[in-house]
Order: sequence, then structure tokens, then C-alpha cells
Amino acid sequence: ISLTKPRIVLMALVAVAAAFYLATQGRMDYLALFHALLGTSLATGGALALNQVAEEDIDFKMKRTRLRPLPDRRLHTTEALAFGVVLLVVGVFYLIFLVNPLAAFFTALSGVMYLIFYTPLKRISSWNSVVGAIPGAMPPVIGWAAAAGEISVGGWILFSILFIWQIPHALAIGILYRDDFKAAGVRLLPVDEPDGRKTGFHVINYCATLIPIALIPTLIGMAGLVYFFSSLILGLAYLGTGIYLAKKRSIPAARLLFYVSLVYLPLILVIMVLDHGGI
Repeated sequence: ISLTKPRIVLMALVAVAAAFYLATQGRMDYLALFHALLGTSLATGGALALNQVAEEDIDFKMKRTRLRPLPDRRLHTTEALAFGVVLLVVGVFYLIFLVNPLAAFFTALSGVMYLIFYTPLKRISSWNSVVGAIPGAMPPVIGWAAAAGEISVGGWILFSILFIWQIPHALAIGILYRDDFKAAGVRLLPVDEPDGRKTGFHVINYCATLIPIALIPTLIGMAGLVYFFSSLILGLAYLGTGIYLAKKRSIPAARLLFYVSLVYLPLILVIMVLDHGGI
């Protein structure tokens, strides 16, 4: 179970469920939602397990990951590899046959980008955070496709929100575990540039960009005014902690940004769902 990183899977499923609800025209198909969540959880868990196989040597070098199943030798690499492949393949085919091919396609695309592009890039370039944000933002696209059989502007707006949200979140993690990442040879902006100036610049830019993007659901009628003002307040809070990090360039400031990011995403999705079609 720990190979599948359940907390990350759960966050992805929240985004899938929110997008499924927002894309639904008319009555909710709860059986289809169940199939979408199950298929996505299998495929996502499989991709995350395969990521741990690919990064076994990195995990062994870092204190925060040293006790994961593979570096701690609680599982053999071949066991984890087989487990990950089976989950990913079963999840994609489950979505093909019990949801629709489009949802399965975006799920498979997310897995490919995560494993083939993002995972090896972590050893090569600090741009991996941006590349990794693409598969990380795919869950709402999968949920939208599962409900509607197509991706309209609302699905891509949700994708954009998750994509932009991830960058400050990832940079905060990079600061918090800079020494660990450096020891393991992981390339991140806070590792390549420990001074923190560029990191702060990017954090502020992405947080500021997120504010207007996150307001669009109200402008296109996907959510109401309650969401609009809630999104604005949450976005300003995210930006405020980003500015604080840029000024202080400290571990406590990074930790604060990290916790605010964890609150921001599920809260904004829940409010959007509750205010869907609001005034």
C-alpha cells in the first residue's frame, strides 16, 4: 500500500471527483463516478509505485525516504515492478471498458509523462518541477472526460489551476528538504540556487498568476460569487505566504507556504463544487 503513496492518490481522487461533478449535465451517474475513481486510483497508484522503483537509489540516500519499502529492503525491486505494472495496466483498461477511452487516454498519458519524462528529469534539470506539474494536473481532466466524454473549457481551467498551484508547492518542498535532495543528486531550483532569490521570484509569479486563473470558473458560469470571493481570499493568502518566503528565504517561511498550499487546493475545489451554478 505504501508503494502507491495513498495521500497523493487521495488528493488526485478529490480532483477527479470535483471535475466529474462539475462536468455532469443533469443527473449524477454515481456508478460511473465510482468506476472513474477506482480506475484512476489503480493507475495512479501503479505509476507512483513504478516511480519508487525508478528512484530506489535516490530514496536510499535521503532521510525523508530512507524507510520506504524498497530502500528499507522490505520488498524486492522485482516485486514492486510487477505490482506497479499490473496496477497501471489494469487501471487504464478498467477505465477503457467501464468508463470511456478518453478518460483512459488521459490517465495513460499522465502515467507516461510522469514516468518517462518527469522521473528521469529529476536527475538532470530543475525544470522537472514544471514538467512534473503536467501529469500532476491531469486528474481533473480525467474526471471531466469520465463525466462528459470530452474536455471543454472548464476541464482545462481546472487543469490550469492545479498546474500553477503545484509550482510554489513543489518549491516549498525543495527548500524544506534541500539538503536531502542535494545529497541524492536531485535537481531542484532551491538546490541549484540555495541563495533563494530565483526561488522566491518564481513562487511570487506563480502565486500571482493563480489568482486570476482561479477566478475564471465564476466568469464562465461554472461557479458563483461565493466561490469568486473565496477564491480571491485564498489566492491572496497563498500569494502572501509566497511573498513572505521570498523576503525571509527561511525554512519556517517555506513550511508555512507548504501548509497553506495543502489547505488551498482541496478547499478551493470543495467551494467550487458547493457553489456550482451559484449566484
